[in-house]
Amino acid sequence: MKNENNTSRSHQVPIWHKFTLSIEEANAYTGISRDKLYMMTNREDCPFVLWLGNRRLIKRQAFDEYILKAYSI
Repeated sequence: MKNENNTSRSHQVPIWHKFTLSIEEANAYTGISRDKLYMMTNREDCPFVLWLGNRRLIKRQAFDEYILKAYSI
């Protein structure tokens, strides 16, 4: 079965099972704005960003741990 993006549904992985998230997925996952996520991941010492060329991905498990320990962002 094909969805509106013309990809097979059997290849769609739920966000909570993904190893990395795009900024858009992290926004949907946490409710943190895209602007705030870009600001957080621009820091050189960001423990949960993975750069793939010019594309930034968020390491979901490290991001979860960061959010759990954070007092504010």
